[in-house]
Amino acid sequence: MKIVIIGGTGLIGSKLAELLRTEGHDVLAASPRNGVNTITRQGLAEALSDATVVVDVANAPSFEDRAVLEFFETAGRNLLAAEAAAGVGHHVALSVVGADRVPDSGYMRAKLAQEKLIRGAKIPYTIVRSTQFFEFIGAITQSAMDGDEIRLSPALLQPVASDDVVAGLARIAMATPANSIVELAGPDKIPLDELARFYLAANGDGRQVVADVHARYFGTELDDRSLTPASAAPVLGSIRFEDWLHRDLAKHAAVR
Repeated sequence: MKIVIIGGTGLIGSKLAELLRTEGHDVLAASPRNGVNTITRQGLAEALSDATVVVDVANAPSFEDRAVLEFFETAGRNLLAAEAAAGVGHHVALSVVGADRVPDSGYMRAKLAQEKLIRGAKIPYTIVRSTQFFEFIGAITQSAMDGDEIRLSPALLQPVASDDVVAGLARIAMATPANSIVELAGPDKIPLDELARFYLAANGDGRQVVADVHARYFGTELDDRSLTPASAAPVLGSIRFEDWLHRDLAKHAAVR
């Protein structure tokens, strides 16, 4: 079975390609880096030739509101048209839990636009909405700097390890298309400000984190339902944040 991963050289795409190859699949990790571009359509038709499944995990190069919307709409239209021409049987797209509940976020509006294109196409699909990756907690923390403080919402998150996301995507890609949304999250709900404190403490960073219910998360205020799964039975990963963080710190220490 040929599987094409759009965004196949990024964090999720590269891990997914490696996992699927170990399972014996013919995998093409497609990205502009290796000549497959969903914006210009360069190499796209050739990449999708004989593909059974396409997994789209590509992300926009800019998160500015207009740029991110243009990216997901243009890339989505081009990719879905190429898949229809190639006879692809299953389109799997990675989206974000809460995309439909935080309208003040330009990024989330862009992901909803991408989802709308997928639902409107005639290709069998599964949209996988994931919570925030553990790997992004550091960047989220840094983005909340306000002078000498870090101001973050105490709203609940249910973050997930990228390895659990990859394992879930691999299973879903091999399954019958759901023609609906599947939510994927980590095993624990944790307030965002507490996640940041734990992350900073583990890294020996003494900066103060202030809980602020009005602090904006990439343009929007949060509550406990904003970025946690809405479905009664989301797919849950098994890796806990504390265990992941300790392993990640140990890995970086070994490299040094």
